[in-house]
Amino acid sequence: MPEKNIIVSIGGSVECAVKGEYSIDVKAVLSEAWQHTVKSRMSINLALLFVLIFGMIVSFIASSFFGGIELVFEEAQTKDSQALQMINVIVTIAVWPFMAGIEMMGVFHAVNRPTQSKMALSFLHRGSWVALCALLTSLLISIGFQLLIVPGVLLAVLLSLTIPLVVEKKLTPVQAIILSIKALRFKIVPLLSIYVVLFMALILLTLPIALLIESSLAPLGIVVFFLGFSYLAPWYYNVKGVLYREIFGVFVDENSIDSELVDSINQNAATKDTDHNGSDDSFSA
Repeated sequence: MPEKNIIVSIGGSVECAVKGEYSIDVKAVLSEAWQHTVKSRMSINLALLFVLIFGMIVSFIASSFFGGIELVFEEAQTKDSQALQMINVIVTIAVWPFMAGIEMMGVFHAVNRPTQSKMALSFLHRGSWVALCALLTSLLISIGFQLLIVPGVLLAVLLSLTIPLVVEKKLTPVQAIILSIKALRFKIVPLLSIYVVLFMALILLTLPIALLIESSLAPLGIVVFFLGFSYLAPWYYNVKGVLYREIFGVFVDENSIDSELVDSINQNAATKDTDHNGSDDSFSA
């Protein structure tokens, strides 16, 4: 008789997440995500390159309906360009169904499952929900930044895991947004700390270009930036994958579970409980 496929959850769970019953070790999350990046960054980089080229093509085609890309940017410099806003919406709708695959690569790496760049095409069946979720989250974050900088930053953190919820948990965009806010609000400080580290890494990568832009060594600065970015971008998505696993859990086939991964997660959870003596404050620098 064929073996039954038993689906189990690795890491956290939705039920625990909405109660804040999970912990985040900043150093451990960044370290584990970096290990995944060193081992398997090429699939994410190739997928990102595909999405970048596709997005540029969509932008060029969309701008042609508004008089061309140069005219659109000229209008944007002189006034609030509705054409540019419309192009942004079109690009978001076109690109994010593919970006969902890249987000899921990070989730797959977090449970030690291999990925290929063609995974960018693997979740197009959820594409309409993903695009709608991306539009809603972008709108909310934009409103937050228009009100004050701080609300925009907080919303960006609280809504950072909505796309995997739409794809992996098969939630609607509204359900994913509500769940993400409910769960992530408990650990806003460690989450913000993680994203600040990633942002600072991006700033450091731009320094060579800024310092060398007016010299003959400008090409060297550009090379250094792209080399560093080829690690930073996969690291970012792997960080999100590890966070998603720790907070919401990942459904996997029991036959494909890596026993070493399960033992490591259980050991880390036991260590955190012992270190914090049941406290919910798990920030670790």
